[in-house]
Amino acid sequence: MSARTFAVLFFAGVITIMGSTREGLGADDGKAGLAKATFAGGCFWCTEAVYAELKGVKGVTSGYTNGKVPNPTYKDVCTGLTGHAEAIEIEYDPAVVSFEKLLEVFFATHDPTTLNRQGADVGTQYRSGVYYHDDEQKRIAEQVIAKLDAARVFPGKIVTEVVKAETFYPAEDYHQDYFARNPAQPYCRAVAAPKVEKVRKVFKDLIK
Repeated sequence: MSARTFAVLFFAGVITIMGSTREGLGADDGKAGLAKATFAGGCFWCTEAVYAELKGVKGVTSGYTNGKVPNPTYKDVCTGLTGHAEAIEIEYDPAVVSFEKLLEVFFATHDPTTLNRQGADVGTQYRSGVYYHDDEQKRIAEQVIAKLDAARVFPGKIVTEVVKAETFYPAEDYHQDYFARNPAQPYCRAVAAPKVEKVRKVFKDLIK
């Protein structure tokens, strides 16, 4: 069994054992019954593609979060000087998919142990992050990370930052649904497609 496969199986156990009195609903986005989750796990093309597959996910927006420059462009963020992370904002129905499940997929589909890097993508904009919308999301994320580290599921210590969600700026239109519209693009074929296939296989009960 590979380390990553074990991580997926262990994480599922962590979620089951943890339980919670609430679902980690996140901020109400104005749409009845929906909540928000914001994650950064490297290039947002990959992260968006993964979550677009899941039941209960009503929308996924690629963008830039937790930086210091208003209204950044992709070119700005790529410099690494704006402080933003490439991230996704998820609108989801917590009655269908819980925050815990979204986290399970998050940790199973990127490397949370590499600081400011995912594979060949290097820079602070590619950092791993959970940007919480309420105290319950914060509690759940911190508890899960502590358990994963204690069990040494990954070969290194998890460096995912868990900080309050700040202003999220949607990325340019051509970044939205990028994988779905450009499946033959070399980066999508090499990096995004394997992640999507993994989710379809490992989390098949969550697929739409």
